[in-house]
Amino acid sequence: MTSFSEYSDVLIDGFTNNQRSAEVINKKQTILDEILRHYSLTFSDVLFVGFNPWMLAMGQQPFKVAEISESAFSYLTAQGCVCELVDVETLQPKSASITIATDEYFTFADSDEDQRRLVDQLSAVTRDLIITTLRDYKNQDFKDKEFSQPIMITGSKDNKIYLEYYKYDFQDKNASTSTSYVITDQLSSYGPYARRNMYFKQLAKFSIDAGASTFYVHKNLMYKSIIKKNYEHIITIKF
Repeated sequence: MTSFSEYSDVLIDGFTNNQRSAEVINKKQTILDEILRHYSLTFSDVLFVGFNPWMLAMGQQPFKVAEISESAFSYLTAQGCVCELVDVETLQPKSASITIATDEYFTFADSDEDQRRLVDQLSAVTRDLIITTLRDYKNQDFKDKEFSQPIMITGSKDNKIYLEYYKYDFQDKNASTSTSYVITDQLSSYGPYARRNMYFKQLAKFSIDAGASTFYVHKNLMYKSIIKKNYEHIITIKF
């Protein structure tokens, strides 16, 4: 299991524990609707990379999903999702109209070359649009460098606190490992995962090199993770 598929298990834990999960879906759906209107696209032939609440709003519309665990896939099918678990590396070129890889997917890498490979890989299977997210690492507040802004999620049985810790490399300021902690009466952890800061200009260059026609950082749309209070910038890569 890859680090991002394991990270998706943390996202699902936060989502399923949330008594306001329906509200989370609606808020995310509003963002997606605005993106689709911006590009005059219909929501079909969708590939999700990692877990996203948008999946639960698909109804009976089929979609593909990659980078999630077998248990996460079982959860989706139990919710009535019509989905297929796939490996991005084996997908046919341009087989997805829209690819969604949020929660800073491209930062789950240990080098610039690895990040470029991830961009190339998703670009190769996407016909129209990639939707992703990033923090503004260039202007990041120092207090956000080592820790995420923790969040408490109220559940029917337990309240859970979610916190991410980033341990940065002393020699490479862009390299870190991240560990996600889930706190109740006990402490559980996920990770550590190799992470690497990615900058808007860097992702733009990788995207254009991979054949994108436009790269856009949405000024009036922000994406909030399920398991932290930090907001991420929504980026769309058009082909």
